[in-house]
Amino acid sequence: MLNDLSGNAEIKTIAVCAAQVPFFSGGAEMHVEALIYQLRQRGYEVELINIPYKWYPHSQLLEIINFWKNLDLSESNGKKIDLVIATKFPSYFIQHPRKVLWLIHQYRQMYDLLDSPYTSFDMRKRKDRETRDQFVAMDTKALSSYEHRFTNSKNTAARLQSYNGLDSKALYHPPRLVGRYENIGYENYILSVGRLDKLKRIDALISALPYVDHKIKCKIAGSGPEREPLEKLARKLKVSDRVEFLGYVSDEALIDLYGRSSAVYFAPVDEDYGYITLEAFLSQKPVITSVDAGGPLEFVAHEVNGVILQNLLPQELGENIESLIFDKPRCADMGRSGFESVEKITWDPVIDALLRTGSKQNRPR
Repeated sequence: MLNDLSGNAEIKTIAVCAAQVPFFSGGAEMHVEALIYQLRQRGYEVELINIPYKWYPHSQLLEIINFWKNLDLSESNGKKIDLVIATKFPSYFIQHPRKVLWLIHQYRQMYDLLDSPYTSFDMRKRKDRETRDQFVAMDTKALSSYEHRFTNSKNTAARLQSYNGLDSKALYHPPRLVGRYENIGYENYILSVGRLDKLKRIDALISALPYVDHKIKCKIAGSGPEREPLEKLARKLKVSDRVEFLGYVSDEALIDLYGRSSAVYFAPVDEDYGYITLEAFLSQKPVITSVDAGGPLEFVAHEVNGVILQNLLPQELGENIESLIFDKPRCADMGRSGFESVEKITWDPVIDALLRTGSKQNRPR
């Protein structure tokens, strides 16, 4: 247990606060699960406070914010909760005298996705503009209540600074299966891992296959709402025989997929952090990404441990996939460089930073 040098009681009980859209699971959920596991491994009594929410209609956003504001986590059934760790929107609206922020992401439709096809807000509408202004003001006030702010990446920290004017520090952590990834070989396929969502731009990968030698296959691990449109796209482009949709895969299967791939495609839109990059590098495989991918760019160095493309035009992407996968020594060199860049990322500095900050009484606001 962590003794508080300021004289307060030591930390024994911790509530990790999160929020989830029902029937949706992704990197944020794995992030929270891993944090709880690591805390329990160190002897802390930890509970997950995970409250479902909807973002539509827009009034639901303000309602869930008020719910979190009024949630009492000072104690439970007579047991004092020593510390709360808030993670993603809207969990950081929680009120507690000893709280620490490890921000996964804010409500991106209000921020970096506001002027994109991925938001439901129309800034031409006065009501939407008013809702957005009210939301950002509430968001900034809530995030300002943390004396110390941590994020999961520099990209998330940059958003917090750009949109809310608040400083923070990035704390990198390893992926869930750290220590189990391995390099088995370099078979002629490119791997895509993750939720099948528009933001992940897996359609660009499939669209590139007509420009790739037929010996090269594409394996896609993950499920999500875009599976049917992606399968339809593969049929339209006549590449279905080279695209394998694997759906959800077990941990053992995932390790094997990484281990036998020649390269990993991961080019989402402005990703917060992106476990896939680290999983690929720990498997000693290069990553193909794009200049607007966000978090992956904190690890991928062009022509050192991967390829960073200026755009995802089918022919250019296809040519880069082919030239990389058909050059196994290049794949191996890049993979080794990737491994060396992330092999020292561990949980210890993360837990130490969160708990040593949380052990100090937050200043009243």
